[in-house]
Amino acid sequence: MLGERIRKLRKQKKLTLEALAGTGLTKGMLSLIENNKANPSMESLTHIAGQLGVELAELLGEVSSEELRSVLEKAEKIHNTPLAVLPDKSMQLIELIAPFIDKLTQGFESARLMEIYSYALQREKKPDWQKYLKRAADIFDMMNISSNRTAIGIFLSNISFHEHNYRKALEIFLIERKKIETNHAYIEPMARLDLDYHEAILLFAVGEYEAAVEAMEKALAFSKEKRIFYLIDDLYRLAAAHAWMDRNKRKMDYYLKKLKQYGEFADDSISIYFYRLFQIIELISEKKEYSKALDKAESFLSDPERMKDYDTWFNLEKAKSLYYLGRYDEALQTIEKVGSINNHHPIDLTNHYIKDTFKALILAELGRHEEAITAAETAVENLAPMPDSQLKRFSLEALVKIRGDRVL
Repeated sequence: MLGERIRKLRKQKKLTLEALAGTGLTKGMLSLIENNKANPSMESLTHIAGQLGVELAELLGEVSSEELRSVLEKAEKIHNTPLAVLPDKSMQLIELIAPFIDKLTQGFESARLMEIYSYALQREKKPDWQKYLKRAADIFDMMNISSNRTAIGIFLSNISFHEHNYRKALEIFLIERKKIETNHAYIEPMARLDLDYHEAILLFAVGEYEAAVEAMEKALAFSKEKRIFYLIDDLYRLAAAHAWMDRNKRKMDYYLKKLKQYGEFADDSISIYFYRLFQIIELISEKKEYSKALDKAESFLSDPERMKDYDTWFNLEKAKSLYYLGRYDEALQTIEKVGSINNHHPIDLTNHYIKDTFKALILAELGRHEEAITAAETAVENLAPMPDSQLKRFSLEALVKIRGDRVL
């Protein structure tokens, strides 16, 4: 308690009540404060701290700003380390911040540490993360720091998104966005772009395509207006993927061209790989040039300098090409190399789940009909919660065909 801390410090300094009170307080008032029977004003606390020769933060039992900055610097370093490099980073963050958590009361450092601490608690499925995250959000609202407040809103929405509960994720996001726009007279441009981008992602996820396209194009226009390009590649990829699933070749070509231009200008390998992947997808699905698609897929997969995170997608397209070329044994070997993905968006999941449909088609050609039906049923089951698309319909048609072939 504050009174006990003042009395302890006074005795350590060998000061009487009268000496500590000085001219700024009466001896009687100081006695009441030490016995926790009176709440001192900030002016009185500042006077007492000066008389004791300590900082106000120490008197209040808070951590000094220098120490908080040091802890935050360490926390940010751990927080920004990829999970693959530091698998136990959440526990490290909890252990680092926990000793200070009850002393975090105000200021950016306190709010940011509570924010990071909450994220770590939630990922470790520990209690009270909502309480600390709300405190952090309140401080960011009070300080009008919209970037961090936006990150908190997106984090809350992403919990349901990662559980593939897209409708709930959208509902949470829209509630959080309304709070942010209500409490912040000024929203930083990057925070505003984050809000528009994530709204587009969630609208696509629930199948509200017209609203999603409107939000996406709004984000693109704002990005260009403010010359903020850190999300431009994500927006182009999202736009191209949706256009392809919507069978809108004109828009797909337009956004892929923009993505290629961005990738070359910014030397962004992810944008270039995505462009190359969609070239192959188009060769297979639209142009039926399977040999050319196979050559391009093998060219990527044989490049020792490639980003191996994309192997799953290029192996899938390679397997499709081999299937359409009638090279079924090779196609089966290749599709077995298609690994899991960390993406949670229905567009990505739909494109990934279709692997079981192609595996089923390959197995059927090899005469392994029972295995083929199992694989086809897996694909249909996985795709059931996804929004309607040409791939989802293709998967269902393949299951019907394979079951019919077995009967025949």
